[in-house]
Amino acid sequence: MPVSAMPVSAGKSKIQPCILCGNSAFKPALDCEGFSFVRCRFCGLVQRNPQPVQEEIIARYSKIYGNDYLSYELDNEAVFLKLQQLALKDAGFYRLEKKLFTGIAGDSAEPPSVLDIGCATGALLADLRDRGWRVTGVEISPGADYAVNKRKLDVRSIPLEECGFPADSFDVVLASHLIEHLNNPQVFLAETYRILKPGGFIFVTTPDISGFQARITGSRWRSAIFDHLYLFSRRTLSKLLKKTDFKTENCRSWGGLAAGLAPLWLKKPADFLAKQLNFGDVMIIRAKKPC
Repeated sequence: MPVSAMPVSAGKSKIQPCILCGNSAFKPALDCEGFSFVRCRFCGLVQRNPQPVQEEIIARYSKIYGNDYLSYELDNEAVFLKLQQLALKDAGFYRLEKKLFTGIAGDSAEPPSVLDIGCATGALLADLRDRGWRVTGVEISPGADYAVNKRKLDVRSIPLEECGFPADSFDVVLASHLIEHLNNPQVFLAETYRILKPGGFIFVTTPDISGFQARITGSRWRSAIFDHLYLFSRRTLSKLLKKTDFKTENCRSWGGLAAGLAPLWLKKPADFLAKQLNFGDVMIIRAKKPC
């Protein structure tokens, strides 16, 4: 997302207690330019405090970003799509896909359903539709109009909690680089749990503050940006998923050194090791709703 390049604006904000343990005792974590992150003294979750209210966040994506945001997504969607596909492969999505499609016989049988929350211009959804999935998306940025009008996708341009999807609707939910932007990820995960079928899966991709790159760059970390309200580690995100009754099954990561942070001869082996040893600064977690 082009958030790091967008202007920082000071609108309405509020103090947000820790969503993981409910406490309100924090200590400084990352001091960035014009904003900062704090760490919960009890569970270690890192978050912005105070945070912009939801209305400010929605306005920022739908109005302030406007066509600039859409242009950015379109210019980079081929790269973003490839990264998403690689992450899903690492997390076992395509093995799961094969299992879900196994046993579908006859024209009357429904293919599996997937909901992509934060689907941008719908590139991944279009790819999944071509693979036989029944696809639905949620996107509050101008990308939603593009996905609907150009790609003819079913994409809702309101927050997930306002969509009113029936319970037990989807086999799979995808949320790539979304959860860190939300005021209350616990509410989001609870709604995701409700609309997933028993035995369904959620794939969550988000920066990992416990990764190697985050540890060595501190406040200069590429994911310590204004629009990120939470910076999860695999431990804190796994705990939040458990709190909402999900069972974490897999966690993979990548990203050793950001472009420009080191020469190419050093970046390549660092990226390779980060993925092999699973200490990258971006992670994908696959979690299951029990049957």
